[in-house]
Amino acid sequence: MNLAKAQRLLHELEVHQIELEMQNAELLSTREELEITHTKYAELFDFAPLGYFILDQHGRIQQTNLTGAQLLGTERSRLAEQPFCRFIEDSDGRIFFPRFLKMTLQGRGIQCCELNLKQTDGTLFHGILQSSAVKTSESLGDLILLSLIDNTDNRTLRLKLQKSRVVLEETVLKRTAELTEINARLLHEIEEHQLAQKELTEALSRIQQLSERLQLENIHLQQEVSRKYAFGEIIGQSRAMSEVFSQVEQVAPQNATVLLLGETGTGKGLIAHAIHQRSARKLRPMITVNCAALPGNLIESELFGREKGAFTGAHVQQMGRFELADGGTIFLDEIGEMPLELQVKLLRVIQDGEFERLGSPRTTKVNVRVIAASNRNLKTEISAGRFREDLFYRLNVFPINIPPLHQRSNDIPLLVEYFVGKYNKKIGKNIDTVTKDTLNILQAYHWPGNVRELENVIERAIITSQGTVLQILDRFDTPQEMRSEQATKALADLEYDHILHVLKKTRWRIEGENGAALQLGINPSTLRARMRKFGLRRP
Repeated sequence: MNLAKAQRLLHELEVHQIELEMQNAELLSTREELEITHTKYAELFDFAPLGYFILDQHGRIQQTNLTGAQLLGTERSRLAEQPFCRFIEDSDGRIFFPRFLKMTLQGRGIQCCELNLKQTDGTLFHGILQSSAVKTSESLGDLILLSLIDNTDNRTLRLKLQKSRVVLEETVLKRTAELTEINARLLHEIEEHQLAQKELTEALSRIQQLSERLQLENIHLQQEVSRKYAFGEIIGQSRAMSEVFSQVEQVAPQNATVLLLGETGTGKGLIAHAIHQRSARKLRPMITVNCAALPGNLIESELFGREKGAFTGAHVQQMGRFELADGGTIFLDEIGEMPLELQVKLLRVIQDGEFERLGSPRTTKVNVRVIAASNRNLKTEISAGRFREDLFYRLNVFPINIPPLHQRSNDIPLLVEYFVGKYNKKIGKNIDTVTKDTLNILQAYHWPGNVRELENVIERAIITSQGTVLQILDRFDTPQEMRSEQATKALADLEYDHILHVLKKTRWRIEGENGAALQLGINPSTLRARMRKFGLRRP
């Protein structure tokens, strides 16, 4: 909202406030006249020659005048909430009277009847009754105005008088009720307008503040995302990484589904963010889902959302990750870990862009670009019956293979330089020298944990190094003859040996500061998956 609109709105509010004040003055004048009229009518009501009763819908006496109390032979205070039926002498009259009230409440005009009544001391008299429905506020319901004439001595005279009085009193009571209701409504409207004016002024101020804040946050967020996930953090100048960068530039502007393949720790998440930041969806969110980190019984509700009460413990409605990513990108990391029963639902989202929340029959449509990643050989998983072939072909539209670190060892000096600078700043050190021998050792190592393992090694070395020279205390196995033997092994054998070695070293502890996952530089869930793959079990 710009300044001109805000000023115009404030001007309109000021004009409206003046109008409300004028209306309020008129209302006060009307209220004074109403009070004078009400006093006159109250005296007329009390001392009228007719008995007047105000009944509720069930025939209970809510109010009466002095004449009415005298006709029933009791004090007015004793009649409150008393059913009028108790003063009807005969059973036929007591049966008829509720029907009489019902016809009155149905708005059929003034109803008349004659009944034999009795006073509290048992004295009988013949009464003529007339009734009409009096509309009041919704909180009080439809009330009944009942007039009573003692027609025992002069039925004709009293009937004529009663008819004229009924019309008069009905008019008075109706008008009184209408004016009272109008008065209350006007007061309520004045309060609402005053409150609305105050809230509108406050809302305008909050909107301006929030607008400025959102602009600043958006600029900051875009800068942070650009700094964090640009190619600047995906370090490499090897031929293998140059090919990856080229593929990212080719596919990023498109909406094609991308499948990132590579070992754990090779930077699949960074590549996914680089694709998103170079796409037309970069202003919308990128939502990351680690399929290996989510329990199997929760992954469906996390992906597709749930309705309140969809299962035990689902106390509130939850929006799923696909809805959050609408208009943007969803990154499904470790897609090979997704349970087989959910792969059908994922296939439908990729094909048709629609799904149902847990516990909801309503179909939700989304426009989401899918980037998936896996460290498994999905074709092997298909052969083993753990992954759907049709889902694989839907994901494999544009595959990008990210090479492991040992296949691009000439990138290691660049990575070391980058990580040294990063953790110098983070930890507050000033390491400025990495010896050639240290680089040779790092380049000779196989790095089963890939870039993530290298980063962990450099971070530990920054912490423990004294002076300005990087000193790496980690021991990279092994004697020359073992390295020669390992050089002839397949990649899977090398990984198996390294994981087994670290597990033995940590006494088969997986998680924690002294666990094998931390030393390998991988997630505990990924380590467990590798152990299942190689059949490694604690003795």
